[in-house]
Amino acid sequence: MFYQLIKTAHSLTAYIVLVMLLFATVNALFGLLQKRSYNKTDLRIHLFALIFTHIQVTLGMILYFVTPLFQNWSSMGAGVMQDAYLRKMLVEHPFGIVAVTLVTIGWVLHKKQKTNVGAFKRIFIFYGLGWLLILGVLPWKTWTTGF
Repeated sequence: MFYQLIKTAHSLTAYIVLVMLLFATVNALFGLLQKRSYNKTDLRIHLFALIFTHIQVTLGMILYFVTPLFQNWSSMGAGVMQDAYLRKMLVEHPFGIVAVTLVTIGWVLHKKQKTNVGAFKRIFIFYGLGWLLILGVLPWKTWTTGF
């Protein structure tokens, strides 16, 4: 029951994270190109993307240790690497934490910028890289067939 609840929440939150990160990245790009002033709306967009990304990684970390797949590390050891599905779910997918780290770095660096261009640039680069990395580590076959 707990496992299924966390799995469903993690899957649903992924949609929100992808949309929020894309929206924040595009917003930063437009702000950069238009040389717009960084305002409270921009701050909220970027903050909500950060918050949802952190919620997603927290759910993912809980899910990683409660999933029945985790027991394969004990029984198979390095043999997990030979099974494409297990490798994706137990090794590759958890690298999404690197994406969250990039988003967090982008947030921290944008706050230290003295110019609007610098703030938008940091968000654009780091949130964009985080978004791309998340797209790369998503288990598309299982995610699109239902949770």
